Amino acid sequence: MKLVDAFKHKTVFSIEVFPPKTEVGVEHLHQTLENLQGIHPDFISVTLGAGGTGRHDLTVHIADEIQNGLGIPAVAHIPGIYQTKESVDEILDQLEERGISNVLALRGDRIEGLAPTGVFHHADDLTAYIQQRGGFEIVGACYPQVHQESNNAVDDIKHLCEKVDAGADHLISQVFFDNQCFYDFQEKAELSGIEVPIEAGIMHCTNKKQIERIAQVAGVPLPHKYVAMLSRYENNPEALRDAGIAYAVDQIADLVSQGVDGIHLYTMNNSDTAQRIWDATKSLFSATVK
Repeated sequence: MKLVDAFKHKTVFSIEVFPPKTEVGVEHLHQTLENLQGIHPDFISVTLGAGGTGRHDLTVHIADEIQNGLGIPAVAHIPGIYQTKESVDEILDQLEERGISNVLALRGDRIEGLAPTGVFHHADDLTAYIQQRGGFEIVGACYPQVHQESNNAVDDIKHLCEKVDAGADHLISQVFFDNQCFYDFQEKAELSGIEVPIEAGIMHCTNKKQIERIAQVAGVPLPHKYVAMLSRYENNPEALRDAGIAYAVDQIADLVSQGVDGIHLYTMNNSDTAQRIWDATKSLFSATVK
C-alpha cells in the first residue's frame, strides 16, 4: 500500500529521526529505533543533515534498517540545493536497491559561505525530477507560518501549489506551537485547490535553548503561553520535559479532534518522550478510523 493511501482509512501517525554525527550516537539511534518499533508508526522519516550536506550512505543505511529490519515504511529526506542530478540519482539508486520507494523532496537550508550546486534551486524542481524518473512516492514540506524566505503568505501558498503540481503526494508541515496557525493555513491551502493530505508537524520541548534556537532558525514565533512555560521551568529539566510533553499532547488532541490528516512527531531521537506522547494519545488515533 502506498503511504498516501493510509490517509484514506485513518489519522496517520509518523515520526522523524536524524542520523547522528558520532558512532555513539549511531548506536543510541539503533536502540531508539527498536524502542519506537512498539509504537507501530505509519512511517519513519530520516533526515540528511544541514542543507543536505550530510552522509547519504548513513541516511540510506538507517532507512534500510527501519524498513527492512523493523518492517516500518521509511521515508528518506533528499534536500536538493547542494545536490547535482548525478548525486540525486545515486541516492535514489541506493534506495531502490533496498526496496525503499518513499522520499521527502526538499530544497534544503542554505549554508552561509557555501554556494548552491546543481539545478535544484527549489523543492518543486527536485520533486519534478524525481516524479519524471518514476518509482517513488514523494512527500513535500509545507509551512503553516510561511517559509521565512517567502515574500508573503500568498507567495508561499503559490509555491506550495507548484510543489504539489510537480508531484508531491502528501505534505508534512514544519513545526508550529499555535494550532490556530495550522488551521488558518489549512483553509488557505484548501481555497488554493490543494487536496493532498497534510500532516501536522509537532515537536516536544525538553530544553529551552534548543527549542528557542529551532524556532529562530525556522522563523517560527513562540506563543505567549509557550514562552511562559519555558521561563517557568527552564531551571528544572524534569518539570520542563513534563510540561513540554503535556503541551505536545494537548496540541495533538486538539488537532486530531479537528480532523487533521496526520501527526508527524519530530522525536529528536528520543524514544522515551515519543513513547510518553504516544501512550497519552494513541486512543485518539484508534478512535478516528475512517
